[in-house]
Amino acid sequence: MAVIKKIEQKEMQEVNENSFSRLEKSLKPPNLNFALNDQLKLLKHCVRKFSEDILSPMAPIVDKEAKFDWNTASELAKINAWGIEIPVKYGGANLDTISYAITIEELSRVCASTGLNVSAHNSLGTYPILKWGNEEQKNRFLPDIASGKKIMGFALTEPNAGSDAGGINCLAIQDGKGFLLNGSKIFVTNGSIASALIVISRYKTNNGEEGKAAFIVERDMEGYEIGKKEDKMGMRGSITTSIYFNNVHIPRENILGPLTDGFKIAMSALDLGRIGIAAQALGIAQAAYEHSVKYSKTRVQFNKPISKFQAISFKLAEMATKIEAARLLVYKAAFMRDHGQDFSKQAAMCKYYASEIACEITRDAIQIHGGYGYMKDLPIERYYRDSKACEIYEGSTEIMKIIISQQILRGNI
Repeated sequence: MAVIKKIEQKEMQEVNENSFSRLEKSLKPPNLNFALNDQLKLLKHCVRKFSEDILSPMAPIVDKEAKFDWNTASELAKINAWGIEIPVKYGGANLDTISYAITIEELSRVCASTGLNVSAHNSLGTYPILKWGNEEQKNRFLPDIASGKKIMGFALTEPNAGSDAGGINCLAIQDGKGFLLNGSKIFVTNGSIASALIVISRYKTNNGEEGKAAFIVERDMEGYEIGKKEDKMGMRGSITTSIYFNNVHIPRENILGPLTDGFKIAMSALDLGRIGIAAQALGIAQAAYEHSVKYSKTRVQFNKPISKFQAISFKLAEMATKIEAARLLVYKAAFMRDHGQDFSKQAAMCKYYASEIACEITRDAIQIHGGYGYMKDLPIERYYRDSKACEIYEGSTEIMKIIISQQILRGNI
């Protein structure tokens, strides 16, 4: 038996050596390129210039006055920001997810409220029509959506159904060929400016079928009522309201996708939206970091720039590293979506991490700026207020951890 064991060990060693030798010969350098191509570099440059020229002067104003700026909306239409992924035949830019993420990041670097408006419009309001809309719906809505004539929103959250998205009570009861919608939604981004909303609601049919459906609900439908504008801590230039539905008649042609797929449509839209939120957080963090580097090199204390003190230089090093890590997570999630891969876990990861580091970096930026950072004369305190929302909407940090852990435990390591 000892001889047989020795022979088996020798054969196994030869197999392993031969296998490794063949593997070594077949290995090629990995096809990994983290640099942006020329098209993406141009996009980033153009959106950055637009943001600094157009958004920078009005960013503190819309924050102070808590208003949506329609002049800015018109300017955004000129760079096709309202139709990032919409095909050219409907008037859109027909860009990919990485382009979407870069656009939102660069807008948010100067005005996070604008980044949120554009992100919610493109991901939550437009993508469901792109993905599940029939050709009649696309022809009816997408050209005006791409041009910015119609701003889109998304209504899922209710007073008793936030993180528990499955617990919504808004109800649509079949009425002839359509449905009568009753109920309310809260925290609707673009609520008072949206021409139409993707509304996720429970439904009941005449034959007793029940489930969750997605409806395209238009602002001019009778019984559609806009509630009060929320007075928010941050993202004040993005208007958030409640919406009430009082016997709103939803015609059959405004049912989005299969009637039974409402929850699926909502979750899919949120996956894309989370990449947008991560990009918003990334832009905010980048802005706070850049201001901190510049300020630390010019602010002199004890006869030298404060950047020369280890306490400050280490903060800057931590900021830069966290931003780089967040950007890679965002771009990976976008890459996976563009290549038709399941990106739900990666979307949750980038949203969770980018929003967390945005809060950390903006807090440290205030510390670096000292008393000046706490004053409204500088944008640092606005970055701090804006960043907090990224940890909450479109799935809180805790919900992101649930999604990630569930994926891991299912074997998606």
